[in-house]
Amino acid sequence: MGCPVLRAGHLHEQSHRLRNEHGPLVQMEIVGGVAVWALTGHQVLHEAIAHPDVRKEVRHWQAWQQGHIGMDWPLISWVAPDNMLTADGRRHRRLRTLVSKAFTQRRVEQLRPRVEQITAELLADLDTVPGPVDLKARLALPLPITVISELFGVPAQQRKRMHELMHTVFDARTTPEQAAQAHEDMQQFLADLARAKEDQPGDDLTSALLAARAEDEDRLSHTELVWTLVLMIGAGYETTMNLITNAVRALLEHPEQLAMAISGRLSWEAVVEETLRWDASIQYLPLRYTAAPVRLAGVTIPAGQALLMGLGAAGRDPDQHGARAEQFDATRSQEPNLAFSYGPHFCLGAALARLEATTALRMLFERRPHLRLADEPGTREPSLVASSWEQLLVHPGTPVSSSVSP
Repeated sequence: MGCPVLRAGHLHEQSHRLRNEHGPLVQMEIVGGVAVWALTGHQVLHEAIAHPDVRKEVRHWQAWQQGHIGMDWPLISWVAPDNMLTADGRRHRRLRTLVSKAFTQRRVEQLRPRVEQITAELLADLDTVPGPVDLKARLALPLPITVISELFGVPAQQRKRMHELMHTVFDARTTPEQAAQAHEDMQQFLADLARAKEDQPGDDLTSALLAARAEDEDRLSHTELVWTLVLMIGAGYETTMNLITNAVRALLEHPEQLAMAISGRLSWEAVVEETLRWDASIQYLPLRYTAAPVRLAGVTIPAGQALLMGLGAAGRDPDQHGARAEQFDATRSQEPNLAFSYGPHFCLGAALARLEATTALRMLFERRPHLRLADEPGTREPSLVASSWEQLLVHPGTPVSSSVSP
């Protein structure tokens, strides 16, 4: 049997086959013929995330050291940035601490009324469309991109361009030339945002990060600041967009669970947690690296190897989630999942993502309890990283009232 290859799209089916045929750890190839070790089991991922010799700094990757990975590699924006996603040890703690000062639980909770207001406005706009409508374009995208843009002070007229750049990072159709250009353009776009906030600070997180940079003895460098913005803004809306899309589709495909949620017998929080387990936004996170020989799942991986972290793939691991792991069941007793990673690497934006998703689901189905999928089956996003749908075409049904209120 030859070396397996991970291809864009149908990630759940590929993860299932990899686990069944090769176990939770397998050496394989991804885009560009790059060799990686793919981790698809919950336990092996848990061990790898906590292992002291599994690192995030790309300097540990032998292929990178030897010049085999160019700046035009389609996944370059996942491995080359200078932010928390690619930092280890003290430097990771330093970056996370500086960002945490600006990205607090208090700020997230203060956003609740605004999240509800934006959701209400988007749902009211659906009244003008007879259907079918693309709910991803009408709700799942504009809600988180508006929230994160307001949070970081991205002007409304620049958000379309920001989405184009961020989405390129997730799209497997990105050519090497487009990948290199997008990598450069993202840096320029957010460097311009930082300069604008330096000139005119506001009540936003970009200004707060600049203030931390200006006042803290251990401040962010300019490059760290720009790439921290890439991480926080990109992770702050693209993944939440997919979470909302996947949750709505899962409920529409499981009407008995939707009925339970609408009636209050099932919480929207439980629906979101099951979606995170069953169809997480990030299926495979590129990359981690072995700084020394590392033994995982009974296999010794040499130093200098790349690990492809199947955080979402682990959500369907039957060893963690039982024999029915492949089935969506928001009534199940939830075992811990790794959709937001864990420990010191746990996603700082998790609370905001959960707030936006639960708000969107609650208000959507209060307003549109008879929503149903259109006849078109839909197409999965062509990605090696993310799990979502290109569109979410629905028949919106008749709204239950003429006005929407939080």
